[in-house]
Amino acid sequence: MTYIYDNQNIFAKILRGEIPNDTVLETDHALAFRDINAQRPLHVLVIPKGSYVSFDHFAKEASGIEIIGFTRAIGKVCDILGVSIDAGDGFRMIANSGEHGVQEVPHLHVHILGGSSAGRMIQS
Repeated sequence: MTYIYDNQNIFAKILRGEIPNDTVLETDHALAFRDINAQRPLHVLVIPKGSYVSFDHFAKEASGIEIIGFTRAIGKVCDILGVSIDAGDGFRMIANSGEHGVQEVPHLHVHILGGSSAGRMIQS
């Protein structure tokens, strides 16, 4: 499969500094910022700085250092928000991919949601 990255997506513009954001953390390989349409009291998006469309694209093509840097940034964000298992009550992490995953922005991003229960993910 060929992944086609749209460098005009909103997250690419945020990374280039064309659109402001409420930064929580910035590292060499990731940017974390507050979601403007928060779904929980704590709602932060974490994006890699590389041009990756989805998590599977990232997992297949990112360098080891990018994968480690992105993953560690997620852990740091959880610590900053006080939601990590050792410091808080936990969180939900969501990464939507593609049409069936209802991905709205074609740049890999994970949502870290905390501060209140998100309930069960799937109801039986």
